[in-house]
Amino acid sequence: MMKNRMRALGAAAIAGALALTACSGGGSDAGTESGDQGAAQELTTLKVMTMGLTFDGALYGGIEQGFFEEEGLELELSIMANPPAGLAAAQSGQVDIAYAPTIPVLIAMNEGIELQVVASANGLPPGAANDPNPEKFDDSGLFVGADSGIESLEDLRGKTIAVPARKAVMEIVTAIELENAGVGSDEIEWVALDLASAVTALDQGTIDAAGLVSPFTAQAREAGAMKLASPTVSFFEEGAMAYWFAGSNTVETKSEAMAAFQRAIAKSNAWATEHPEEAIQLGIDRTGVDLTVDQVGTPVWPVEVEIEDLNRANRKLAQYGFLPAELDLSGFVFSG
Repeated sequence: MMKNRMRALGAAAIAGALALTACSGGGSDAGTESGDQGAAQELTTLKVMTMGLTFDGALYGGIEQGFFEEEGLELELSIMANPPAGLAAAQSGQVDIAYAPTIPVLIAMNEGIELQVVASANGLPPGAANDPNPEKFDDSGLFVGADSGIESLEDLRGKTIAVPARKAVMEIVTAIELENAGVGSDEIEWVALDLASAVTALDQGTIDAAGLVSPFTAQAREAGAMKLASPTVSFFEEGAMAYWFAGSNTVETKSEAMAAFQRAIAKSNAWATEHPEEAIQLGIDRTGVDLTVDQVGTPVWPVEVEIEDLNRANRKLAQYGFLPAELDLSGFVFSG
């Protein structure tokens, strides 16, 4: 067990992220286009921070379809440097709503950061953990070099694994995957590398494995790397993996706008589910990645927030020592 290994994520990390978001411009990327309905009413502007990845296609599609304008909203979008930066921006009120995977949100809550889930963002289909081909919907993975000789998780004992950031999502899910295979986190040399550098280092053999996300997964495959495991799928199993959330003060002072955003996201996610290729193409176009639709795993965009998806992650983080105990999630989900 990795009891209590991750309690060092504390207030210092959030404070550092606050400084980072204060320094980054995060300029507006897109908003709603004015239509006949928009001309007849004044729209409420919400500052929304995204990850800038392909699954944001559901959000962009909702904007283009006019779902936010129908709810009286205009979105001012910016791209976060990383999830802790988004957490800090939302908690401080620098933005109204931010995207984040479940794991950093729960860890931040344990450190006293007051947040509420407003809507589901993206996730996995039912039964994903048992699917023999997770590449259909998973945009991440643990990769090894073509000439590494590594064929199993057990072969990673004593090896070097690169992750985008230390003590963050990719390291956590990979460490749990390894522990379930009998390899302790302390038997791994963890290094932090940006994703582009990790692909290069993997190809050059200066690292043994790397936790990657799209589009870098495609780049790694093109260089001959092999996917060894899907630790994100193993951890979440199914359902939502990430959410749109807001600071508790924002929820209290802008409850009507939060409810409107919640309704608009439900429409956007339903649209993306019905038009997945169009949504993915929008994500590709907006992020500017050099991918085709068939190179991107098709995520699930849940319409509702299912508390069991949150509880499952909550239980596992406590079980493996990334939380000292399960969190009380009562009142965690905003109800418009």
